[in-house]
Amino acid sequence: MQRGVGKAVRRVGRAAAARLKHSEFVSRGAAAGIQSIQQPIPAPSATEVSAQDQGVSSQWHRGFSTLPWTNPVSMQSINPKVIKTEYAVRGEIVTRAQNLEQELITKPGSLPFEEIVYCNIGNPQSLSQPPVTFFREVVALCDHPNLLDKSETHALFSSDAISRAFRIIDNIPGRTTGAYSHSQGIKVCREDIAAGIEARDGFPADPEDIFITDGASPGVHMMMQLLITSEKDGILCPIPQYPLYSASIALHGGTLVPYYLNESAGWGLEMNELKQQLKAARDAGTNVRALVVINPGNPTGQVLSEENQRDVVQFCKEEGLVLLADEVYQENIYAPDKKFNSFKKVARSMGLQDKDLNIVSYHSVSKGYYGECGRRGGYMEVTGLPKDVKDQLYKVASVNLCSNISGQVLMSLVTNPPKPGDESYELFAEERDAILGSLGRRAKVLTEGMNKLEGVTCNAAEGAMYVFPRLDLPERALKAAGAVGMLADVFYTRRLLDATGVVMVPGSGFGQVPGTWHVRCTILPAEEKLPGVIDRLTTFHQRFMDEFRD
Repeated sequence: MQRGVGKAVRRVGRAAAARLKHSEFVSRGAAAGIQSIQQPIPAPSATEVSAQDQGVSSQWHRGFSTLPWTNPVSMQSINPKVIKTEYAVRGEIVTRAQNLEQELITKPGSLPFEEIVYCNIGNPQSLSQPPVTFFREVVALCDHPNLLDKSETHALFSSDAISRAFRIIDNIPGRTTGAYSHSQGIKVCREDIAAGIEARDGFPADPEDIFITDGASPGVHMMMQLLITSEKDGILCPIPQYPLYSASIALHGGTLVPYYLNESAGWGLEMNELKQQLKAARDAGTNVRALVVINPGNPTGQVLSEENQRDVVQFCKEEGLVLLADEVYQENIYAPDKKFNSFKKVARSMGLQDKDLNIVSYHSVSKGYYGECGRRGGYMEVTGLPKDVKDQLYKVASVNLCSNISGQVLMSLVTNPPKPGDESYELFAEERDAILGSLGRRAKVLTEGMNKLEGVTCNAAEGAMYVFPRLDLPERALKAAGAVGMLADVFYTRRLLDATGVVMVPGSGFGQVPGTWHVRCTILPAEEKLPGVIDRLTTFHQRFMDEFRD
């Protein structure tokens, strides 16, 4: 009987405690529950109830506020760094394109074109580039490892794809791509990436220097987090540049220090310009921490010479700058007299080691001949950082636990693909060469098409996936753009989209010499469709120039 009463009292105590303010309960513990039985919370008086029921109070009704709710999240209250961040590749022109695409579905025939052609972003497979068979076979087997134990698998998949899948899956916890990995990435994947770097450069690479990421972008953000401590910290960036860099610098509160590529010299990187911009920034009190170099260039398509790279490496060594080498387009070289050399290879060939220079190199599965953008695979190779600093970088990586496993697998395959003698090699080489050959032809056709347009000059795309032509627009067009509150290149690309359905990015989203106007256009539309895209552009451009001719 006493035991039953005790249980009842405890139940009453718990119920009463639940009615207390949470802070009081936490601070006073179980005693608060006991006291609440002895001194229960008084019920509201009849007068109070009547006042609430009759709406006497303008602020309270039945214990709840009647004042209008004010949203605590507004443009005035959010982080101003977020507002400052811009990413033109998916900006207002693309948003409008998506709306028009929906209109084509709901109202067929309502627009002067039948489809939207997205030339705004390097997204190869969205524009019909096929995936590489070997890569997809290995990923499929890793995602469904039970296939490895079935006899018919050997008739459907190549033997080297099967053996590679076994090597990877046997080194993932639980043998499943649904499990977390080490925060730097699966060890065998990092080993294969390091082996691929060694084969490419002829110099050793350490798997412990590899951080596999969800595409190259998270690696860029990680380094910005590491290097930027305040707005007084600056990062030297090329102009034009891929807006990931301006966006990440803004988001992390740093200062972008521009150095302008020379358009008249094929978008050349000139050392005098670098030195002048560094001096000007330091004279203004900016602590310049790093230099970003994009090779091959995005959006400009130039490929640096080894001599130029040597000058850049020496500059970073002498000035104490971290070299951030964006090398995601290293497979995309079209000019026969150009060759890709990694900055790490150049530095090692100069006799410079980890003790002499910090180099962070980026690569990705999104570009090249593979174009696996949606898989989100990439890596950064971090060399020269002290161990305690690298430990901090690992800590930042571990906050996100790990990058996605399929992306890790693909990154290891891209850097260490089939070799002569492997069962998959012949088909692999055929697919790779067909894609790269087609990209080279498209780069040439698009450059020639741009240069035929009135007032347009376009440097050759030596590499990467874009052309970045300059537009010499009539004064009346500039005034018309200003009258509607638009920059001239935004005005042009908006009119182009509305008339043709072709999506390009205004050059102002990448940065450009003041007073000049550009657009970025990918070379990725299918080879058989590219002439049609150029025809649409040609017709629009002539009408635009005629409309605004001075």
